[in-house]
Amino acid sequence: MAIFRAREVAQFSDVELEEQLAKLQLEVLQENGKVSAGGAMENPGRIRELRRTIARIKTEQSSRQMK
Repeated sequence: MAIFRAREVAQFSDVELEEQLAKLQLEVLQENGKVSAGGAMENPGRIRELRRTIARIKTEQSSRQMK
């Protein structure tokens, strides 16, 4: 899954935002499961970037609701 920047997130439609959010949340869950099972991560900063991307998507969704 790609990491999206704020400019990219703003271009998504509402449906695409929901889909990407669900995919990213599932990926974070899987990565956390690997770590808690004792596995080594290939990229230790991946979880942090995924969480930040989720926050960007949620921020865009809330700003669209305000308008």
